[in-house]
Amino acid sequence: MEPLIALVGTTCLALIVGACGVHGLRRLPVALRGGLAVMFLLTGGAHFIGMRDELVAMVPPALPAPGLLVTVTGVAEIAAALALLWRRTTAPAAGLLTFLLIAMFPANVYAADTAETWWDELIPRTLTQLVFLAAATTVLVDGIRAARGPSDQQTA
Repeated sequence: MEPLIALVGTTCLALIVGACGVHGLRRLPVALRGGLAVMFLLTGGAHFIGMRDELVAMVPPALPAPGLLVTVTGVAEIAAALALLWRRTTAPAAGLLTFLLIAMFPANVYAADTAETWWDELIPRTLTQLVFLAAATTVLVDGIRAARGPSDQQTA
């Protein structure tokens, strides 16, 4: 639930600041970059502090080296979150995060079997993941369009 709050709260705050005159934050994809950055810094940090044991336990038993997988995905989340904030690396970062959301979904399905709260059950987890995926995909598409340049955007 906290990652969703971080994404929505930060994105809304960025849009409000944009509406108050900070021109660069007026577009939804730019605001989503900030929201995703905060969210993935939060979730990536949890791979090392506070929730590491729970995240290792979420790794399906069929996968090898759960601790290493949690470490690698945590580093990838933090690196991509920071890369979202630099325009030149937005598209690759959003692409990596989109891939990670899809690749890590089986861990969410596995974890839903032991849900202790309603938002950890499969349907809420899936809906939340779809929100995250939609945000990352929106930023990815916007980043690809920006990388093409203005002349390519007019003809596409």
